[in-house]
Amino acid sequence: MTHCPPLSGYIPVARGSDARLPALRFALAGLVAATLLLGGVILSGQVAAQTYKAEYKLSTVVPTSFPWGRGGEIWANLVRERTAGRINIKVYPGVSLVGGDQTREFTAIRQGVIDMAVGSTINWSPQVKALNLFSLPFLMPDYAAIDALTHGGVGAEVFATLERSGVVPLAWGENGFREISNSRREIHLPADLKGLKLRVVGSPLFIETMTALGANPVQMSWADAQPALASGAVDGQENPLSIFAAAKLHQVGQKFVTLWGYVADPLIFVINREVWASWTPADREIVRAAAIEAGVQETVLARKGLVEPGQPEWQAVAANGVTITRLKPEEREQFVIATRRIYARWKAEIGPKLVDDAERAIAARPVRR
Repeated sequence: MTHCPPLSGYIPVARGSDARLPALRFALAGLVAATLLLGGVILSGQVAAQTYKAEYKLSTVVPTSFPWGRGGEIWANLVRERTAGRINIKVYPGVSLVGGDQTREFTAIRQGVIDMAVGSTINWSPQVKALNLFSLPFLMPDYAAIDALTHGGVGAEVFATLERSGVVPLAWGENGFREISNSRREIHLPADLKGLKLRVVGSPLFIETMTALGANPVQMSWADAQPALASGAVDGQENPLSIFAAAKLHQVGQKFVTLWGYVADPLIFVINREVWASWTPADREIVRAAAIEAGVQETVLARKGLVEPGQPEWQAVAANGVTITRLKPEEREQFVIATRRIYARWKAEIGPKLVDDAERAIAARPVRR
């Protein structure tokens, strides 16, 4: 009689044992394996759950009374609602997480001190050279030019650079065109800036631009700027309308505003890379979609009253006794000429290819009538 080996998995027993024992051992082994597997799944789920913080810190330079801060609030609310509270985001305005120094915000995000931010390309430009693109004087003549950059190939290039720099960029927002104000006189030509002490952010490009125009730039955080304007320690500043209006700068001596649109300040919704990696793919997509939606809503708020005929928001500022000066084309050209050397030098710093791509995108933008 031919000897047959036991079937795979069969446990041989001594003669006379209960014939059902092998099957019982099979069942017990299966039960143990299933229990271990289930326990592993539960444990894995517990570990995954532990990677979600009770609170995620979102930094903005300004409070939620400004479109910029409101954009952060919209993002936080959308995420909280769509994740049923799994991702709970709290907005920390005034860059309070880095002692009010807005130029330290990007480094703090990379280091994990801040989990996420709606940040300014200007404030982060000292750490990411490519972001100086948006501060090149008189590069972007209108809103269509901003959109051509942020929502096209140039925007994708900038996002790729940010990812290599250690953060995850998700969406664009907007602080707007930065207009110049002061307490002393109307500005029509570069000569009118001579001797004016102007508050600027901590960006070498801004300092060089203002110096080339004859002004005396003073680097200062926004938290320090308003008392300095009120006391007369500085004569003026440059910021978008939304900042001017919400901060009521007409009450701190800013009686002259020139609309020259010399730079625009896009905002970027970003997340710390480790925080991003700690979330499930499904939650990441929720957060990304919420950032894009918040960015759209924030941009609408930032442009409100500026894209309509007559710019009613500036009319409201004028009603507070502020003189609004709109440059004639030949006047604006004088500022372009005065800053041409700065533009060329920083084009080399930023990267000629990126700047060339930006110039081509702007030239090809649709003309809005």
